[in-house]
Amino acid sequence: MDNVALVVDDLEAAIAFFTELGMELEGRALNEGLVVDQTVGMDGVRCEIAMMRIPDGPGRLELTRYLTPEASPPEPPNTPPNTLGLHRVMFQVEDIDGTVARLRPHGAELVGEMAQYEDLYRLCYLRGPAGAIVALAEQIG
Repeated sequence: MDNVALVVDDLEAAIAFFTELGMELEGRALNEGLVVDQTVGMDGVRCEIAMMRIPDGPGRLELTRYLTPEASPPEPPNTPPNTLGLHRVMFQVEDIDGTVARLRPHGAELVGEMAQYEDLYRLCYLRGPAGAIVALAEQIG
């Protein structure tokens, strides 16, 4: 897998959120033109992207802000975890409580509550940029 894309309405805030989570900004670009239109199946696409990478890891997250056509808001605004389609993106963290505390000033809110799976993991779901669900897992055993 090369990357997962997340459409956001505030690119700077999304970059700050995922930087606080420990990702690094790999690069930014303005994408437009025939190839972009053909790839996404829309005409007149202009979008800003920021590619975030996991330090020393294989995963990347593409943050995309559509300038034209304007992004469509989800219905309902904060879709529940059982909505069809892309469900969530999960990150392994070393200190889940500290990570949640650092992300709160960036708009993160718990979807449910902190939970423990057996003696193996502490887990939670957060609402992140553009209402996306960001899951965190801390291995404890």
